[in-house]
Amino acid sequence: MPAKNSLKEYVEGGFYHVYNRGVEKRVIFQDLQDYKVFLSYLKCYLEPPKRAITREITIKNQNFRRPERALNNFFEKLDLLAFCLMPNHFHFIVKQIQQKSMEYFMRSLLTRYTNYFNRRYQRVGHLFQGTYKASLIDREEYLLHLSRYIHLNPVKETPLRMREKILLDSFSSYKDFIGKQRTAWLKPEIILFYFDTNKPEDTESYKAFVEDYLQEEENIIPHLLLDSDDM
Repeated sequence: MPAKNSLKEYVEGGFYHVYNRGVEKRVIFQDLQDYKVFLSYLKCYLEPPKRAITREITIKNQNFRRPERALNNFFEKLDLLAFCLMPNHFHFIVKQIQQKSMEYFMRSLLTRYTNYFNRRYQRVGHLFQGTYKASLIDREEYLLHLSRYIHLNPVKETPLRMREKILLDSFSSYKDFIGKQRTAWLKPEIILFYFDTNKPEDTESYKAFVEDYLQEEENIIPHLLLDSDDM
């Protein structure tokens, strides 16, 4: 039987919860450098493509300019709305603008990061547990609750007094959602459209929406989440 959410529906214009974890639940981000490298790859793939770079080479005393090999770019093919990187897994919310752009994006991103990780730590083999998982988000309320769920990942089972600092220090898009930073290649406005972002302390704000969930017990979106043993 296929693993939960391993069979994908590639819908043009569809919103997805995308996630994966390290093989055998191993740590995939061992230090600050690993997080920064992964984020740099996201930036490279999602920001507007740079102009082609050429390099001068000499063959038989004649000079030629050869274009450098361009990296894959998914600007205007896929939007990243929210993310959270945890030591042994990650979560994305993406909008697939072109059909199957998500598949190509994830394959390129995870292959590139695996190559980096294996070189750095002198290992071979798979880093991630099989192919990535993706669940189609088919209701607006699920999109909102899912963004809250992934942003709260770093503070599960954390005392209330420590949660705000951990959220602000986490490797996630939470700071973009509450106006603490602006990442050019991220699209939080698609979700923030549903909130009053001009009043950060108002009950209509995204920050209040996230904090309210800290006392909630119900599981609104179980079909969109990781399997219980995926953490």
